[in-house]
Amino acid sequence: MENFSRVEKIGEGTYGVVYKARDKVTGKEIALKKIKLENEPEGVPSTALREISVLRELKHPAVVRLLDVLLADTKLFLVFEFLHMDLKRLMDITKGPLQLDLVKSYLRQLLEGVAYCHAHRVLHRDLKPQNLLVDVEGHIKLADFGLARAFGIPVRAYTHEVVTLWYRAPEILLGAKFYSTAVDVWSLACIYAEMASGRTLFPGDSEIDQLFRVFRALGTPGEDVWPGARLLPDYRAAFPRWPRREARLLLPAADSGSAARPTRREPVREHVAVRAERARVGARRPAAPLPVERAPGAARPAAAAFSAFHRLRRSSRRLLISVELISLSPVNKYLYFF
Repeated sequence: MENFSRVEKIGEGTYGVVYKARDKVTGKEIALKKIKLENEPEGVPSTALREISVLRELKHPAVVRLLDVLLADTKLFLVFEFLHMDLKRLMDITKGPLQLDLVKSYLRQLLEGVAYCHAHRVLHRDLKPQNLLVDVEGHIKLADFGLARAFGIPVRAYTHEVVTLWYRAPEILLGAKFYSTAVDVWSLACIYAEMASGRTLFPGDSEIDQLFRVFRALGTPGEDVWPGARLLPDYRAAFPRWPRREARLLLPAADSGSAARPTRREPVREHVAVRAERARVGARRPAAPLPVERAPGAARPAAAAFSAFHRLRRSSRRLLISVELISLSPVNKYLYFF
């Protein structure tokens, strides 16, 4: 870890903290996700293992790049390419709809990225603005694959409590144990509507409220629209019967004059420029480097590394083996265990 200097904390998730850092050798900015393992009896959390295994396999411009995985005693560091902010933060800064041509650009990139994941038999299962990263050049990338899983034959029952509530597909809300790539597409459609309108499409505060918001907007599904919906575990015959409506009525009308305007990427660029200026003028203290913690056995001859491996605690040995297995295992085979 001595090759990186920490700049600032930029986020915190369910199993770790994310820092903006700088590679001392190349000078490039990177994102470091630190995963603490002290309270994990099995070593590394399954969500982290999923993310590592998936991102070792997926290589696409619209998928965030995992650059390295570093082990340092009771900590695991995931090294990612750095992007300036997530889509949620960008929309909060904009305080309204994004420019239509930027929405179109983002949507195309997201569709291409999700199509790539699905072609490689991976469901993301947690698409939301907080898990989409953007930069000043207009790129947007899928991130946070902690809930991702492989799909295919044999068909397996999946966990139905996935995807943040506002972006959760109706089949999951109705308790489906078997679902497909459509759950990611539903999430993308909700995100698209939010980018274009500046407001959350279905901001439910409970599962039943979320479901009724969808039914109220699109109509309560019948066999003619959704064959088999009534057979799902949580479908009730007593559901209110809202009339069917076209989905396009939920989305704002396209601005006919937007095509003549250049794509606006100023919100991200301006935000980054303001932060840089504040850092320069504010005379902040230099960022402290990350603690120097070398993974046992790093950059040593094979015999010494083997000896160092046996001096590790049992939990650390299990973690190291897990990380190495990830690098050797195809993503589909590995993820079937979760």
